[in-house]
Amino acid sequence: MRLIPNILTVARIIGAFLLLLAEPFSRGFFVLYLFCGISDALDGYIARRFGLSSSLGATLDSIADCIFVFILLYRFLPVIFLPTWAWYWIGGICFIKICSLVIGILRYRALAFLHTYFNKITGAALFCFPVLYYFWGLEVTAAMLCTIATIAAIEELALNLSQKELQRDRKSLFMK
Repeated sequence: MRLIPNILTVARIIGAFLLLLAEPFSRGFFVLYLFCGISDALDGYIARRFGLSSSLGATLDSIADCIFVFILLYRFLPVIFLPTWAWYWIGGICFIKICSLVIGILRYRALAFLHTYFNKITGAALFCFPVLYYFWGLEVTAAMLCTIATIAAIEELALNLSQKELQRDRKSLFMK
């Protein structure tokens, strides 16, 4: 029972890599996409609900999230035509996230991915990208997602710069 959240997380990683084989926006792609999203929500819920949370599980979950996001970017960016401003904004977000990661490694000797509310909101918004894109169009969706992701990245960087010890589950810069 205690391995179920980590098994779901590993299954999400496998599902993310299988997205590389599926045609973007195809039925098979969306089946894998939904599986990854549902398994992401389920692994954390099961871990918290049944007291199965662990440092390994939290790190594995963050790694799975990164793999999923990078694979989605790899699959979506070539088939959607982002305006130049969006490319620069995404690059800036990546730069902030990399700086935060490096600072975390230097300060804590660990991968310092944080599970803040804004990081969770960013993940949910990114997961909703295809639906938002369909209803709002690319420019509005890109601006909204980049805004949320920027706030999350800056908050994570500020936390990694200010915390004396790594607190992966700190919910916000303004909450302990």
